[in-house]
Parts: sequence; C-alpha cells; structure tokens
Amino acid sequence: MHTIGIIGGLGPQATIDYYQRIVDHFQTRNHSLAIPEIVIFSLDITRLFAMIEASEWDSLANWLADKVRALHLAGAEFAAISANTPHIVFDRVQAMSPIPLVSIVDATLAAAQVNGYKRLGLLGTAFTMQSNFFARDGVSIFVPNTEEQQRIHERLISEIEHGVFTAATKQELLAIICSLQERHQLDAVILGCTELPLLLHDGDTNIPLLNTTAIHVDAICQRCIGN
Repeated sequence: MHTIGIIGGLGPQATIDYYQRIVDHFQTRNHSLAIPEIVIFSLDITRLFAMIEASEWDSLANWLADKVRALHLAGAEFAAISANTPHIVFDRVQAMSPIPLVSIVDATLAAAQVNGYKRLGLLGTAFTMQSNFFARDGVSIFVPNTEEQQRIHERLISEIEHGVFTAATKQELLAIICSLQERHQLDAVILGCTELPLLLHDGDTNIPLLNTTAIHVDAICQRCIGN
C-alpha cells in the first residue's frame, strides 16, 4: 500500500472524517487492523480564507505546494487536499508538486458521469459556489442565489466548521436544495464542502446528494492500492 499524504485542517472536522473513512475502508477490505501509512499536514483555515478573499492566488498555490513538498519529505507517495475550496488553485499546486495529487473535483465529476448526472447543483463555501472549477464539458453547474449562498457560507463558518450541527440548519440547507431543484430540474447536488456531509446525507431529500468526502476517499484508497 502506498503512503498517503493529506493536506487537512481546511477544516478540521472534515479531516477527522477523512482519516476515519480511510481507516474503516482498509480494515473492512483487509479484515484486519492493517491500514496504510498516512501523513497529515493540518493547516490554518483562516489563512486559506484570507488569501482567497484577497485574491492572492500565487501565494495560496505556493502555500499549498510547500505543504505537499513537506508531505513528500515525510514519506507520502501521493497526496490529496481534504477540502473543495482549495481546488480553486489545484492545477497550479499539481504543477509544482513532486508527487501526484488526487483531485476531489475529478473524482466527483467521474462519479456523476458514472450515474449519468449532467445537471448538478453545487453547495459549498461562497468561494466554491462563485468559482467555476466544477464546470466541465458535458456538465451544467447550478448554484443557489446570492442570498442563499450567503446563508450557506455563514452556517459553514459560524457553525459547521466548528463541529456544531443543528436540526434547524439542516432544514435550512435542505430547503435551499429543494428550491434549487425546483428552479433547475437537477439530476443531483454536489455537497461541495467536505463538512456538509457531516450534516446532510443521501436520503434526506428526494434528489441524490454527491458526498465529495466519500467519493474522494474512495479515489484515495484506490490510488493507495495502485488502482
């Protein structure tokens, strides 16, 4: 099994979920306690947000690339960023990386393609919803309106990133998903923040929810065993 490198902390709750999911995957697969070696570099999410708000794209890419290099020096043979928002500069980071990176965007869109989903809603931080890194040929991406985006972002920053999960916020997010579906006749909705699947689950609504954490972890685990 290849050594996994993870850039985490963006935010911490999702990083914990990644680690647990990887461990569960291999313990189930191997029918034993055997798991791959995992190196995690946990970063300060406030630095991420500050650089994005200032549009400091070179600084952001260099910051992330430096951490990937550190993971490589610590023994990681490939790496992943356990968050959606940093993928704004993913291509730049990959170009500077000494090891391959597993993209959450590529993995999610591949899962959508397998299921025949072409009209996709997208929830995440304001930065993710206002970017276009999920937009690819053959896929149409639809985001909530400006007021809804602000509410989602506020709930993420003030509650969910702190590990606070309330029934009221869950119902608010599901109402936004329902409204988005009514406006755009979606095939599925991307949970484009890796903290969102900690609150929202497939089956909570009648439209499929693409859990980017679960999808990304599956891609990471497949890469770990050489598939």
